[in-house]
Amino acid sequence: MDSAQSGKAQGAVVGVVRETNDGERRVALVPKVVGKLAGKGVQVVVEAGAGAGALIPDDAYVEAGAQIGDPWSADVVAKVAAPDAGELARMRPEQTLIGFLNPRGNADGIKEIAAAGVQAFAVEAIPRISRAQAMDALSSQGNVSGYKAVIVAASESTRFFPMLTTAAGTVKPATVLVLGVGVAGLQALATAKRLGGRPTGYDVRPEVADQVRSVGAQWLDLGIDAAGEGGYARELTEAERDQQQQALEDAIKGFDVVITTALVPGRPAPRLVTAAAVEGMRPGSVIVDLAGETGGNCELTEPGQTVVKHGVTIVSPLNLPATMPEHASELYSRNVQELLELMLDDDARLAPDFSDEILAAACVTRTEEDH
Repeated sequence: MDSAQSGKAQGAVVGVVRETNDGERRVALVPKVVGKLAGKGVQVVVEAGAGAGALIPDDAYVEAGAQIGDPWSADVVAKVAAPDAGELARMRPEQTLIGFLNPRGNADGIKEIAAAGVQAFAVEAIPRISRAQAMDALSSQGNVSGYKAVIVAASESTRFFPMLTTAAGTVKPATVLVLGVGVAGLQALATAKRLGGRPTGYDVRPEVADQVRSVGAQWLDLGIDAAGEGGYARELTEAERDQQQQALEDAIKGFDVVITTALVPGRPAPRLVTAAAVEGMRPGSVIVDLAGETGGNCELTEPGQTVVKHGVTIVSPLNLPATMPEHASELYSRNVQELLELMLDDDARLAPDFSDEILAAACVTRTEEDH
């Protein structure tokens, strides 16, 4: 029975598409969240095979209350990655788009979305305030990246992570340095500790030292303070960069594993690990560079590749969350649900209130009628 026959107001229709980017296995909504949205009156249309990469069959969506069909005609199109030209051509003016749209690094893409008349919300632009924590997709996916980075490092390492005492002798625990102590960095430190390594964290924001210690890691103090706005580090001055580079170069040489997570939104990744630092590390050491998508934190990084330089393995995985699609999708789906519910009125219709600071910040293109 449709909404007209039942006499009830029709709620918003949300479309869940099948991601087409190479290696992207996540899906924007999982069946558990679809069920919750359906319970509020939201209709969900899922593209056939949308959840396949995350091992979610179409039947699971149908059981949760979704329809399998064309998601591109929905009021809201929920994605993970930004739409390519072909996908954007399937959208119509006044539709709403939610996803990782990279507004600071993909200005041309945002202009194309605006030119199509589509209202777009970039999950990266959600402000990092307490009220928006459940919507913070950068943090949820950063947790996945930080965890997996340590697993990758342990797999590539020629040494044990934990201390082992055997009849043949004692093996010292691996020393792990994490550069950049945001969500991914803290998760990396905590995971390295759980694996038995001896973790140390460094960030240009000294106020995060207590967070580093709270997960059982040591703090590397280089005497630099670059705290910025919105929880991000500000760009260092030339003198600060020189000071940091030399101090880090000396420190890095003493670690078995270095994991870098330092990013400045809209700018190339800061270079923290020089070629000289790599050369000074013990052969068999490992660097996992999570900033490869914006150039990398290591001077010798080759984005998307695993290379060996001076006997050191340098891994630069792109889109690590997509390698753990089940849990990454669950977390992202929850973020999308919270953002969607903030846009709905009491009848589950789309009615975003742009006086709300979260929606105002996250919206990167607006339809004319909303101005």
